[in-house]
Amino acid sequence: MSDDIAYPVFRTPDLALALSTARRLMEVGQWEDSDVCAYAELHSVAEVQRLAKELPEGWFRGREQEGVPWEDQPALVIGCNEPGLPDDPAAYDGRLPVQCELNYLPVGSIEDAFTAAIGPNRGWINWESLRWPDAPEVGFAGESKHAEVTLLINTPTRELDEHAADHTVLLHVRGVCVDGREKREPYAHWLAEQVGLTVIGSGQRW
Repeated sequence: MSDDIAYPVFRTPDLALALSTARRLMEVGQWEDSDVCAYAELHSVAEVQRLAKELPEGWFRGREQEGVPWEDQPALVIGCNEPGLPDDPAAYDGRLPVQCELNYLPVGSIEDAFTAAIGPNRGWINWESLRWPDAPEVGFAGESKHAEVTLLINTPTRELDEHAADHTVLLHVRGVCVDGREKREPYAHWLAEQVGLTVIGSGQRW
């Protein structure tokens, strides 16, 4: 069993530039089975309703009500698309933040719509099932496990626990920590260099 570690390689307040940079990096490892997921946390009823209209394919899920059996939870908690969302703002009491998810879709199918819709909310786009190439000149074989690229939107952390006015591109590799040192960090540097980027901070674990 192994974990991934994600290194920041680019940061900018320009979301369009962040997206295009993340795509360039993703293309280093893209193949036919690669897919994309997106996620946002919405802290107001107005934002839930707005994103539901702009991203009707999204899956929306609110906070679970404690003490209520799962089968008795409302559709907003179990998860629903735009037609199943309640119109009454009172139905969201105790349910915020609401999560918006789009999962395991073809690369290129949702990224533009998601970045156009997300507004001030925190979220991410994650390209998965990539295949990083061999890097014999630095002594690393390619890998597919934990080969991912993430675009963090309006936040610098994978946990979305901090707000930021800029957006960060993360490059994921398999984490191998020996004596407190990440043995595969040089591979992350090499991958970033393939598209003119460089590691700009410490790796983040999930």
